[in-house]
Amino acid sequence: MKVIGILWLRQLKRYFRSKARMLGSLGQPILFLVALGFGFGPIFEKAGGGNYLQFLAPGIIAMSILFTATFMGIEVIWDRQFGFLKETLVAPVPRWKIMLGRTLGGATVAVMQGIIVLLISLLFGLQISNWLMVPLALLFMFLIAILFTAVGTAIACLIDDMHGFQLIINFLIMPLFFLSGALFPLTGLPSFVMVIARLNPLSYGVDGLRETLVNLSYFNIFGNIIVLGVISFIFVIIGAYLFSKIEA
Repeated sequence: MKVIGILWLRQLKRYFRSKARMLGSLGQPILFLVALGFGFGPIFEKAGGGNYLQFLAPGIIAMSILFTATFMGIEVIWDRQFGFLKETLVAPVPRWKIMLGRTLGGATVAVMQGIIVLLISLLFGLQISNWLMVPLALLFMFLIAILFTAVGTAIACLIDDMHGFQLIINFLIMPLFFLSGALFPLTGLPSFVMVIARLNPLSYGVDGLRETLVNLSYFNIFGNIIVLGVISFIFVIIGAYLFSKIEA
């Protein structure tokens, strides 16, 4: 547990040292909230969908967690290229503990990013329907963060090139985001799009956040927790296995 805690704190220190990274990661969520929330808001309301900012904000929170968590994997490549990973791997501890510590640290950073975007959304006009559900919203944030930090780490274990990692991650996370229901309702979509949305783990995270924050949902909240929890566990196991095979 001590090793896991040390690596968790290390990830947090890295994040807070880079002020430019902290501020830069907020640019895209704010742009989406302003451009889409206020730009498409009147159209969405005329179509009978209600307040679009209320609908959009949970999806943007999930997006900020998705991007932050997945790109945490690039630190594995960074550490490998500059020799820091070798120093970590020679420690007399199981590698799965190293991977778990890094994953928990990256997930914590991603959740903090999501909380910041949530606070910004409140400033823009988001109204939380039931404050008692906020702890459940934090649980969904954490599950999304754990899942995609593990995904990013697993991919980084297979790739030793930063540019290749960024290309693959962008190719992966953009479809996950756009086909998760973050920007549009899942009701009334073509059947093939619905199949993709149901196979997309982020859909359950977005739906869970939307239900806990603004009382709008498509799936069942307990089903969302179970699906996210199971998939997160599977990818942590996969990430731990791949990390155990990594060569510094």
